Amino acid sequence: MQQQPKKKKFGLAIQIAIGLILGIAVGAIFYGNANVAKVLQPIGDIFMHLIKMIVVPIVISTLIVGVAGVGDVKKLGKLGGKTILYFEIVTTVAIVIGLLAANLLHPGSGVDMAHLAKTDITKYVATSDGMKAHSLLDTLVAIVPTNIFDSIVKGDMLAIIFFSVFFGLGVAALGERGKPLQNFFQATADTMFWVTNQVMKFAPFGVFALIGVTVSKFGVASLLPLGKLVLTVYGAMAFFILVVFGAIAYLSKISIFTLLKILKDEIILAYTTASSESVLPRIMEKMEAFGCPKYITSFVVPTGYSFNLDGSTLYQALAAIFIAQMYGIDMPISTQISLMLVLMVTSKGIAGVPGVSFVVLLATLGSVGIPLEGLAFIAGIDRLLDMARTVVNVVGNSLAAVVMSKWERQFDEDKSKEYLKSLNNNQSGSNNGFSA
Repeated sequence: MQQQPKKKKFGLAIQIAIGLILGIAVGAIFYGNANVAKVLQPIGDIFMHLIKMIVVPIVISTLIVGVAGVGDVKKLGKLGGKTILYFEIVTTVAIVIGLLAANLLHPGSGVDMAHLAKTDITKYVATSDGMKAHSLLDTLVAIVPTNIFDSIVKGDMLAIIFFSVFFGLGVAALGERGKPLQNFFQATADTMFWVTNQVMKFAPFGVFALIGVTVSKFGVASLLPLGKLVLTVYGAMAFFILVVFGAIAYLSKISIFTLLKILKDEIILAYTTASSESVLPRIMEKMEAFGCPKYITSFVVPTGYSFNLDGSTLYQALAAIFIAQMYGIDMPISTQISLMLVLMVTSKGIAGVPGVSFVVLLATLGSVGIPLEGLAFIAGIDRLLDMARTVVNVVGNSLAAVVMSKWERQFDEDKSKEYLKSLNNNQSGSNNGFSA
C-alpha cells in the first residue's frame, strides 16, 4: 500500500499574512463600529502581553551566558564602544535621509488642515514634559539600576543589560564554581526560546485582532488627505532598507536580500503588530543561528532597541519637516541642522516609552519653532506609519548584530552557510529550518 504524502504546513509568514488579510477585511467591513475593538482588542492585548512576558527573561539569560562565556572585560568594552559608534553613525544617516525626503518631496505642502481630523495627544504630553527635563547625562546615569527587580518590572532594557553584563562577568570570575550558574541560565534561555516558539503559534490571531482594530478605527478614507505623507514615509523607509542597509550589508559581505529572506516571518510580524518587542527573541535566535556569537547577539540586539531606532529617527525628522510645511513655516538649513542635533539626543534610551516617536517629536518640535498641535493632525494614522518604521528598526538591529560580529572577526562563516543551506531546504517549514 502506497504511503500518503504528508500535507505541507503553512509557514508562520503565510499564517500571519492570512491573519493580516482577514483582519483588514473585518476592520473594513465593520469600520466605525466600536464593538469591533471591544471584541478584538483583548485578543491583541493577550498576544502583546505574552511577548512582553518572554522578552526580559530571554535578554537576561542569553546575555549572562554569552558574557560568562567570554569573561573578558576589555573585549566587551571594545564591543560596546564599537556598537555605540556604529549606532550613532547609522542613526545620523537615518535623520539625514528623513530630512532629504521631506525637502525633496514636500509631503506637507498644499495640505488643507481644514479637512484633517484632530486626534487627542494629551497622553503623550506628560511623558514628553518629563523627558525635556532629562539630559543625555541623566540618561547615562539611569543606565545603572538602583534596584534590578524594579528595572525588570518596568522593562528598562538598558538597566537590565548593564546588570546582566556585570553578572555574567561575575559568573566568569568564579571559574568552575560559576559553571552551575552558567548552566542554569543556559537552561533558562533554552526554555524561554521553547516558550517563544509556542507563543508564536498565537501570532496569526494576535495580528488578526490588532490590524482589525486599527482598520476599523481609521478606515481608508482618513488616509486620503495625508496620502502623500504615507507614501513619502514608506518610500523613504524602503530606500533606507534597500540602499543604506544594502550598502552596509554589502560592505559586510552579505546580501541585504539574504537577511530579509531570513527575517521574513519577523518582518511581517513586526509590521502587523507595530512592535519591535514582538520579534526580539526570534531575531536573537536567528542571528545566532546565522553565525553571530551569542555574546554579540545578546548584547547588540537589545541595546539597539534603545540606541539604534533608525526607522523611528528617520520618521521623526520627516514628520517634523512635514508639519512645518503644513503650517507654511520656512526651515532654513541651520534650523534643520539644529533639529538633527536635538533628535540625536532625544531619541536615545526611551524605547520602552509608549508612542515613542510622538514623545520624541513633542520634546523636539518646540525647540525649532514648530507648532506641537501639528502632531494632532497625523496622530490618527500614526499606527500605519509606526508599522513601517518598526520594520526598519528590526532589520537595522538584526544587521547590526552581523556587522559587529564581522567587525570583531567572530562571525562563523561555516555556520552561516549551513544555516542558509537549511533555510533553502526548508522553505515550507514554520521556523525556516531552525528550531531553538
